[in-house]
Amino acid sequence: MLGRLNHVAIAVPDLSIATASYRDQLGARVSQPQPLPEHGVTVVFVELPNSKVELLEPLGENSPIAAFLAKSPDGGMHHICYEVEDILAARDQLVATGARVLGSGEPKIGAHGKPVLFLHPKDFFGTLIELEQV
Repeated sequence: MLGRLNHVAIAVPDLSIATASYRDQLGARVSQPQPLPEHGVTVVFVELPNSKVELLEPLGENSPIAAFLAKSPDGGMHHICYEVEDILAARDQLVATGARVLGSGEPKIGAHGKPVLFLHPKDFFGTLIELEQV
């Protein structure tokens, strides 16, 4: 079911500071900020040779990232994203094995313009998992 690692997401309190750190200190290529109101975040992607790092900043008071940062004000790893070929088939297989899909259970369009779903971290050893259809 799982394909390649797509990205690791890090919640940050200030996207401009985090972007500058990755760009200026680590010499990384970083995308322009992309607001995603339907997910309550603004994101940038740090491009790596074999994957990406997604930096997330809250967008609005009801952002799930705001709640995360309230518990971890300096930021930290938020989720890991794996690619799947068929997100609906993956969802159905996971639900059949007892995994919980967050939200309505229907995919939303993510930052890459592709369908995504999130899986409950309590079902995966404390790690929030995002699935993205490729």
